[in-house]
This record gives sequence, C-alpha cells and structure tokens, in this order.
Amino acid sequence: MAVVLTMSINPFFSSASSSLSRALNPPPTLQYPVSSFSPFHLHGWFSIVKFTGTRHSEQRLLLAVVGLRPSKHMLIQCNTVNSTSNSSIKHLPDMEIMFFSLFQEIGFDKRECELLLDNNSVLRFTPFESIRTRVLSLQHLGINGLALYRLITKRPDVLTAEEIDSLICFVRDDLEGKIEPAQLERLLKGTDPRFFMGFEGKVALLLSHGIPQEKLAHVLNNVNLTKALCLKSAEEIDRTITFLNRFGGVNLIVRRPAILNYDLDSQLIPRIGVLFQLSGGDEVATGTVLQKLPAILAYSAEHLKDHVEFLRSFAGLSDQEIFRIVLVYPNVFSASRKRKLHPRIDFLKQCGLNSNDIFRFLIKAPLFLSLSFEENLACKLVFLVKIGYENRTKELAMAMGAVTRTSCKNSQEVIGLFLNYGFSCDDILAMSKKHPQILQYNHESLEEKMDYLIEEMGREVGELLAFPAFLGYKLDGRIKHRYEEKKKILGEGMSLNKLLSVSTERFSMKKKINPVLMIDNINGSEG
Repeated sequence: MAVVLTMSINPFFSSASSSLSRALNPPPTLQYPVSSFSPFHLHGWFSIVKFTGTRHSEQRLLLAVVGLRPSKHMLIQCNTVNSTSNSSIKHLPDMEIMFFSLFQEIGFDKRECELLLDNNSVLRFTPFESIRTRVLSLQHLGINGLALYRLITKRPDVLTAEEIDSLICFVRDDLEGKIEPAQLERLLKGTDPRFFMGFEGKVALLLSHGIPQEKLAHVLNNVNLTKALCLKSAEEIDRTITFLNRFGGVNLIVRRPAILNYDLDSQLIPRIGVLFQLSGGDEVATGTVLQKLPAILAYSAEHLKDHVEFLRSFAGLSDQEIFRIVLVYPNVFSASRKRKLHPRIDFLKQCGLNSNDIFRFLIKAPLFLSLSFEENLACKLVFLVKIGYENRTKELAMAMGAVTRTSCKNSQEVIGLFLNYGFSCDDILAMSKKHPQILQYNHESLEEKMDYLIEEMGREVGELLAFPAFLGYKLDGRIKHRYEEKKKILGEGMSLNKLLSVSTERFSMKKKINPVLMIDNINGSEG
C-alpha cells in the first residue's frame, strides 16, 4: 500500500515550539489512495504505512513529526509487508505461467486465461496445487476436454468452492463414479455450490425409503439433481416419497425418476388428485394408472382436467367410464384434444355410435384416439372401403376399431392372403362383419392355420365363412390339440364351432366321459 505523506513544516520548527506555532502549523496528515490498495490487505489486521526511500533514522523523525511514537512493532510490520509485497510481485509471473499452462491444457487461450483470472480474483489467492488437484478430480470423474472447458467458463468457482470437495469424494467413493459425466456436469454447472451441503444425506434418504442400491445410479442419472435434491430440504424429499408410497412410490420412482423433480404441494398432489377423484377415491386403481404410465405426472392438473371435461361433454361419457378407459389406456391424456380427440370422436358419432357405443369402442380400441390419420388410419380406411364397407356405418366403425391394433402393412397382407385363398371381397366383408378381429391377426399366423385346416384336417376353406373365429384360436395350444383328441373318438367329421368354442373345462369332461360310453356301446353290441 502506497501512502502519500503530506507535511507542512515551519522552517523554524523546534521541539520547544509554542502553542501558537503548533496552532499555525498543524500536524501532517496521512492520505490513503484506495486505488493503490494492495491485494495483500486480505491478510492484514490494521492499516499499513509504507515508507519508501527513507532510512531508519528518517522514519523515526517522520513519525515524530506526524505525532506518532516510534514503535518497534510498527516498524517491523511495515518492513514485513514491504518484503511480502516485493516477494509476491517477484513470483507472480511464475504463478501466472503455471495457471496459463494448466488452463491451456483444458482449452483456454491466453486471452481467456487473463480474463478468467481478472474476473475471478479468488483464483489468484487459491494455491495452485489446490486448483490443479480439483481439475484432476473432475477429469477422474469423466469431465474432460470441452465439457471441462464449458464448466469452468460457466462456473469458475467449481475450482475453488470448498463444498465441491465433499461432493466429488461422495460421487467418486460412495457412488463408485457411476454418475454419468454429462449428469455431473449439469449438476455442477447449474447449482450454486452452497446447495451441495447435505447432498450425501439426501441420497441416503432415498435408500432408506427403499430405492434398491443397484437402482440408485439409474435414479440419480435420470433426475434433475438440482431440482430433485439440492434445492429441496430432506424433509420435503421425505414427504414426497411418503405421499407417493400410497400409489406404489418406489416402483414409480425407479420407473420414472423424474417424478422427484416435481414439487409435492403445487404439482404432484394436484395431478394425482385429478386421477384419484376420477377413480371415485380408489387408491389402488389410481396407483395402477400411475404404474402403467408414470409419465402421466408430467401433465399439469389443468391439462388432465381439460381432457376429462372434453370426454364428458363431447363424448357423453361418465366419470366412471372415462376412468375405465384411462385404466386401459392412460395415454389418452397424451392425445391432443384439437387434433386427435375431437375428430376421432366426431367420426364415431357420424358412424352412428351413441355414448354407450363410444365407450365400448374405446375400451376395445383406445389406440384409435392416438394414431396418426395421415400415416395410419387413412390407408386402413381405404382398405375397408375397397372390400365393401360403407361410409358412416357402425360396421365401418367396428372394423376401424379392429384394424387400429395392427399395422397398415399387415392389414394389406391379410386382405391379400384371403384373396389368394380364393375369397372374394364380399367374402372378406362377410367374415369381418361376423368376426372383425380377423382383420388384425398376423398374416403369417393366419396362413399357418388355413394350411392346417386344408391339409391336416381335410376341410374346405369355405367353412371359414360360417365360422371365421377359427382363425382366432392358437394353432398349437388349441386347434391341433383338440382336433387330435376328438379325431380318435368322432373321426374326421366334426363341427369346427363345437370343437373350439366349448370351454376347456367342458372339453376335458367330455374327453373323460366319451371313452366310457364307447366301452358300454361295445359291450352292449357283444351281448
């Protein structure tokens, strides 16, 4: 610190000056220019007076002039600071060279290094070895190259903040470095270091609530760590998980860790509350919906309410019916009301379906609400019209419900297969009206069953016109098994309907009874 000493001394001044001369010649004053304040003020405990270009005897004289008593402590302090300043200035270039070398390895150029040091003075007062160790620790955790450059540019205090030491140790040792580098970079870049306090305890809280140890890294890598842990108190995290436990908490969190990002009072409770009310207060059913689609909690309570109100008012559905549809297909909330829900429900209405019909349709074919019209539904509609379905009829709606569960390509293959086996478009239309599901079956599976019907069972393919549901039964699990069993008893001529439509229990009973009847008949004929 440079001190400007301004003195006004009477040339006739002596130690025996009168009070009048002291009044006319006041003591000298000290001026401390703020602009010249040395950075070493951080280590001092009182204002420092620096005498430059003066001998020891002259310093004593000047002290007497300004009204100060010579002090050994004062002189030693002045000399010490002067020595430290000169020593620091002498070695400062060497420190900067080390900083520049380190930062250039990371990717900073000379100008960026200067700006970094000028704008973050704490770096100059942090031991170089400490900064170097911090850089190596970050690199050890996978934050290298451009990622490290971005992090330091955004958050220079990542190199100096004491709170980061415990975080790095915890991630490296306790979590075994399983936090993905990109996730760790986001955490360090987006969080003030003071919020890292208690991070370890909050992670331990997740384990205490039942998050499996082997799933912990998965959870931590798929949440916003700043929102989910750093900015929330341990009490809030505890309340959140306790509330979610009513609806399958741990499983929900493991399947959708981002749930922890949401605020309990303003987001989770209102959103789950909409579903809970719609279910009639059924926690188990509400939990089932959440388990099927945890991502449903990403939608606001207002979004959920608007969808429910649309289905009430436009489709004419009751809350109970709406919840049953949601239970089958929670993604109904993902469909745009304007672009998908409204035109799809309107189509069903134009086909003559009332609210009860619409409910039954959506329970069986909820995908109809979400599929793209241009890329999916339009081409299927063309197929159906080509084989004879009339527009705006219930039959067309039922057929559309069936084909929503298969791809356009498979629908085309199915119709082509029937044509190849000799069926006409009228035949396909008649069969699909009796059993609309034939339009959704896999074409390869249909071909296997038709071949077995003709080649192994010796039947005519035309029998499918009377009983198209034959194509819906499993070939190995039902058709082959029952045919082989009945053939031993009844021979070849048996009704396909009676063979397959009877329940497994009744079929088993008949299988036990029929051999006894045959033995009795044989014995009777012998008598």
